[in-house]
This record gives sequence, C-alpha cells and structure tokens, in this order.
Amino acid sequence: MIDRLYLPMLALAAVAAVALAMVWPQGYGGRSPAPFGTTPVQRTPAMQAAMRRETEAAQRHVTQARDAVRKLQSQAIAPSQ
Repeated sequence: MIDRLYLPMLALAAVAAVALAMVWPQGYGGRSPAPFGTTPVQRTPAMQAAMRRETEAAQRHVTQARDAVRKLQSQAIAPSQ
C-alpha cells in the first residue's frame, strides 16, 4: 500500500531534480542551456580585462619584492663603501 504513494512521489522527485538541474546556474564554468543561461561574469570582456590588470599588478608587486630582497642580500654580502 505504501508503494502506491512512495513510487509516484519518488518519480516526481526525480523529475523535479532533472528540471532543477536544467535551470540552476552552472557556476563559473559552461553556460546553461539557451532559455535559462547567461554568460558567466568571468567571461565578460570587462571582467577579463579587470582580472588581467589584477594579475599584472600582482606580478609587478612580486617582482618588486624579489628585487628588493636581492638588493638587500647583495648589500649584506658585499656592502658598498
């Protein structure tokens, strides 16, 4: 008797899970299907440019820090007089 209620509810839950998977945002990866999806924020040209600028600034900062450490090390090894 409980199977008459349980199995249709289980089938309904499975259909609901598939429907939810079709419309739920796909995260930062691929785009959702046509009527539901939008372009992920990280793939917009403005965000790509901002991420590129941030990466370049971080690389410049690391390079400057390494150069400062090298300069301090060279002064410690052979101090200029």
